[in-house]
Amino acid sequence: MFNEVIRLKWFGPSIVIFLVLFILPSFIPRFYTYILALIYVTSLLAMSLNLVVGHGGMFQFHHGVFYGVGAYTVALMLTKTSLPMWTGFIAGPIVAAIIGFIIGWFCVRLTRLYFGMLQISLGSLIWAIVLRWYSFTGGDDGIHGVPIAPFLSSLNSSYYFILIVLVICLIVMYLILKSPFGNTLQAIRDNPQRCEAIGINVRRHQLIAIVIATFFGGLAGVLFVVLERSVFTDMLFWVLSLEIFIMCLLGGWFTFVGPIFGAAIIVALRTFVSIFTEYWTLILGVILILIIFFLPEGVMGYFQEIFKPRTKETVKEGTK
Repeated sequence: MFNEVIRLKWFGPSIVIFLVLFILPSFIPRFYTYILALIYVTSLLAMSLNLVVGHGGMFQFHHGVFYGVGAYTVALMLTKTSLPMWTGFIAGPIVAAIIGFIIGWFCVRLTRLYFGMLQISLGSLIWAIVLRWYSFTGGDDGIHGVPIAPFLSSLNSSYYFILIVLVICLIVMYLILKSPFGNTLQAIRDNPQRCEAIGINVRRHQLIAIVIATFFGGLAGVLFVVLERSVFTDMLFWVLSLEIFIMCLLGGWFTFVGPIFGAAIIVALRTFVSIFTEYWTLILGVILILIIFFLPEGVMGYFQEIFKPRTKETVKEGTK
């Protein structure tokens, strides 16, 4: 399947974009380097949600909780134990995937809105435990000063590490979506009843997709700790989950890279518009309304439709 990635038309441009992003920290101020790194972390989180929302058709309304679980796992392991840093980095996404499996096992037995409401309830329970267990998690004070290895101590080294991990994750996600499992998952999204009628185990595929998505969500949480050296309870709150959901909608949740553009737009708005006004969410709301009315497929969905190759049928229809 890796050969399929190599043969893609956009493989060459992707390499150019990666090289440009790789050398950018040498030419831009530290603040913009930090913003770019934050966009990478948020992009991985949005992409992980889009695996189940856009490509799986599941209402994953509280995806942010797995982001927080991954971040808190590595932060607690590095501050309360003497285990190596890489142990925490590995444990973060694995624990998030385990929690995702437990929550998903209950949720896949419900459909659509009920799926989402149950997940919000169970995710909010985890948030409440982290918030109230002050002696262990630090409560609403969070955990600060997480020790990171010296080779990741500078902003530039963290930037490069996050960028490389993001690229690897994007390749893995693409291969998953182009695999028979990914095709089956999208078929379930389009018509779960028909898939079940032909013998596909719909719940099993949905549960596997949730575990994969929560693994990448937990990995995004680990990268956040690498960048910020701290964690806080807002990472597990449902408001962040809504923000991630909007990123997928804004960028185009039926596209592969759409959530990356959505994440970049949201992070940029939150960073630069909030400098001038504290009501940046009002501007976000107006943009979202315009997107829903004029670009229902999202930004990338719109451009994908424009540049989609015209088939013979399309040409015939145009000549009529």
